[in-house]
Amino acid sequence: MASSTVTSAQPERPPRPNLAFRRLRGKRSPAEFAAAVRRAAREIGERVSCDARYVGRVEAGEIRCPNYAYERVFLHMFPGRTLTDLGFAPRSSVRGRQARTTGESRAADEPYDTQDVRDTQDLQGLQDLYETHDNNEESDVLRRAFMTSGATVAAASLGPLGLALDAAAAGRPTRRAGTGEAGALEEAVRRIRLLDDRHGADGLYRRAAAPLRTAYALLDAGASRQATADRLYTGAGELAISVGWLAHDSGRFDDARSHYAEALATARMNGDAGLEAHAFCNMAFLARDAGRPREAVRAAQAAQRAARPLGSHRLMSLLALREAGGWAGLADRVGCEQALVRAQAFYGRGPSDTDPEWMSFYGEAELEGLEAQCWSTLGDWPRAARHARRAADLQDRHFTRNLALYSAELADDLARGGRPDEAAGAGMRVLDLLGEVQSSRIHTMLAGTARVLLPHRRSSAVSTFLDRHGALPRPA
Repeated sequence: MASSTVTSAQPERPPRPNLAFRRLRGKRSPAEFAAAVRRAAREIGERVSCDARYVGRVEAGEIRCPNYAYERVFLHMFPGRTLTDLGFAPRSSVRGRQARTTGESRAADEPYDTQDVRDTQDLQGLQDLYETHDNNEESDVLRRAFMTSGATVAAASLGPLGLALDAAAAGRPTRRAGTGEAGALEEAVRRIRLLDDRHGADGLYRRAAAPLRTAYALLDAGASRQATADRLYTGAGELAISVGWLAHDSGRFDDARSHYAEALATARMNGDAGLEAHAFCNMAFLARDAGRPREAVRAAQAAQRAARPLGSHRLMSLLALREAGGWAGLADRVGCEQALVRAQAFYGRGPSDTDPEWMSFYGEAELEGLEAQCWSTLGDWPRAARHARRAADLQDRHFTRNLALYSAELADDLARGGRPDEAAGAGMRVLDLLGEVQSSRIHTMLAGTARVLLPHRRSSAVSTFLDRHGALPRPA
């Protein structure tokens, strides 16, 4: 693989570690510090998708200057300090291009023009997708492909693929991808995940194919260094999983299976155990939802074999839950309970620096929600409702999609457990969130709850819920 992707291009300037920022993190782990950054952002009305890997990139010096959203958050966290005090370079020194000649102007959409734009207006707008800058024209073209797209999945999109392919078709040489492209690809994956957390998959999936094609076009172009090639393979695989999840959550199971298989192939070609574990994890989840519980068990077990050397207890916990879901689908209560015990034990060992970046969603709320699904599958409605209620109570209100999901699970468990008025109340809370969330999974769950509640229509609470649910527009 290395010989096909690495060429003897100009060496990239090694980054200088940001020791000042590392000192400010103190004894907190990168994941704990990232959580503090996200909390600080919410305090001032900003939205950033900070995680342990982003913190690591800052401390390694890969991000010489943060975008404007992160700048506001960091200055809020450390009042009285400047960006220079935090170890960053002045913004003027990292704007990308070398000095222009007098009278030369910058185009409005150039990627180095860090617009102060927020994504709070119904998925519109972009922040800088990354903060590293290489000074060559081909990188400008590829980077603009990452940066310039329209609405909805724009914040995650890699943009118009035609820019890269047209150059190749015309016979012009294509420069190897560098750290800027790898960083933009990684940030695109983060943005898709963040938008899915807030809004659900339905509005994102239709526009997600182009970014994925662009990612694999970058792989085909090769990279200037082996480390960059590895990042591109991992980023493309993670993007395939993210696009697969959008298909999965919007009910397009065949599309999801194809994308997950593509991610698995990418992982194995590059010998990436972490990516392989992630692909098998999602394949197990898909198999469970598609009514193939034995396949779900086998995929979850394969994921655990791949993940074991990685040293992440939280990852092993999630994979044990995936296995539990498969056993529940097979009506094997003993196998399910054993897997749930393992999941709880691994979770109790706490987070670590080895936890994958993509697992930022996995906390106590998700653990409770997945356990609720297991008991629901086994028909233990009171136990399922107890865990679903705890999941909804624990969920950070910032992650609207999961809050709606857990509340929908709770409504269904209560309805099937013979508590129609409480079920209607939980269902109403889901309906309140549907203006912000587009998820076929949640719509399907709510429709099932409504059918269960129909015999209880004489209850005023149930009647109100059914009327409001019946007035919903049908998902596209």
